[in-house]
Amino acid sequence: MTLAETPNHTNSSNPLLTLNYESALESLGSDYYDEVTAAEFPQHILRWRNNALLPSLGLDPQVVKDEDFITAFGKFQERKPLLALRYHGYQFGEYNSRLGDGRGFLYGQVRGTDGELYDFGTKGSGTTPYSRGGDGMLTLKGGVREVLAAEALNRLGVRTSRCLSMIETGLGLWRGDEPSPTRSSVMIRMSKSHIRFGSFERLHYLKRPDLTKKLLDHVIATYYQHLNSEDDKYALFYAELVKRVAELVAQWMAAGFCHAVLNTDNMSITGESFDYGPYAFIPTYDLSFTAAYFDYYKRYCYSQQPGICKLNLELLQEPLKAVIDIGDLQSGLSKFAEYYLAEYRTLMLKKLGFENGQFAEADQLLQLTITFLQDSQIGYHQFFSDMARTFNSKWRDEPAFVMNTAEIVPALGASAIFDNWCVLYHQILNHFDPDEMDIIAQTLAKYNPQTALLRPVIESIWEPIAQEDNWQPFYDLVQQVQ
Repeated sequence: MTLAETPNHTNSSNPLLTLNYESALESLGSDYYDEVTAAEFPQHILRWRNNALLPSLGLDPQVVKDEDFITAFGKFQERKPLLALRYHGYQFGEYNSRLGDGRGFLYGQVRGTDGELYDFGTKGSGTTPYSRGGDGMLTLKGGVREVLAAEALNRLGVRTSRCLSMIETGLGLWRGDEPSPTRSSVMIRMSKSHIRFGSFERLHYLKRPDLTKKLLDHVIATYYQHLNSEDDKYALFYAELVKRVAELVAQWMAAGFCHAVLNTDNMSITGESFDYGPYAFIPTYDLSFTAAYFDYYKRYCYSQQPGICKLNLELLQEPLKAVIDIGDLQSGLSKFAEYYLAEYRTLMLKKLGFENGQFAEADQLLQLTITFLQDSQIGYHQFFSDMARTFNSKWRDEPAFVMNTAEIVPALGASAIFDNWCVLYHQILNHFDPDEMDIIAQTLAKYNPQTALLRPVIESIWEPIAQEDNWQPFYDLVQQVQ
């Protein structure tokens, strides 16, 4: 990756500028956004380009140059209009009508090779009418953290936005939670949609049911196309959104991920995970683990995430009542727990090595695993990565062989729960044919990467960046989590 300033480059040959941009959201009209201008930066150093995403846009990574990223996503040349979306939201339980894109905008919308529409959204691109006195910028560390979160979650099977590029901008920023002045960056986030729960909440606040219906029709036509010709498409849309969100939060919980700021303006109308600020992966199975230092009352702690997401879906009913019958809304939401528990069960059993959880002791194994993790406070990610690393067909022979070479075992000491878990796992393995052990080993490896993105790991790669401008540990870590 080139880390130098870009030379002059002919924009007409820039593959990122000549993508077939669509005006799907722009065509809705200015009731939903403001046209804005991107900030100009004193420096443009490409620190991250996500080559893994380029083929999904029909682009060959070898053809797209580093300076193409800088011209398009650092200098923002030849892209107009740039749209700062308007929205409100419930933030830590309090309604805020002064929100909107305050340090980013919708750069453009592009159809992927899968036929889906994707949004390019900026973060750290300067002030907008919704900056509320802020500088509209993103710290470099914040950019680094979001790149890592998105790639790690994608590897873990979570529906997530991903970072297409991150450019260091040469500005010094003052922040209360980082040694200042700190370095700055501008990022492009590629996601399914820029539209949030709060986009609808704003329209309800303004008493504009006409605009609510117009936006809802757009959402269904664009992101729920299979429902567009249904007579009850509005009710079906909400029911599917409930399912998507329930499954998403189950994916977070199984991944041991704490989003930290589950305000309604951070909830996507497509049921996708995005906007990673003070997130953290849990070190141990601690239900009260809280990622954000400012979440004093643990509103968004690890165990609260399913309940908060359900509450946010319930709050969304208020604006949607302008279009959807309240009975249909309540009926759709009533299945949240069913969807959540089914997805969580499936994902956790996969982490335990079983693609198909249709065996008699499946629920017993899952419950005993959670009891053990909570009681022992052994490393959550370490437990599963040890399973993947040490799994052996000899585990079928004797319970004593189960995880007997795992790194966590010496730290456990005497643990009756763990002993019971080993006996149960041994019994379950004996329900399977010997030639199925390879499939279990492959499943364990697929769902349990060996690298966990815990806070000390992130700090260990940030320190060489901050002290020596050494980016190699960052690139190495991204490769590992991918």
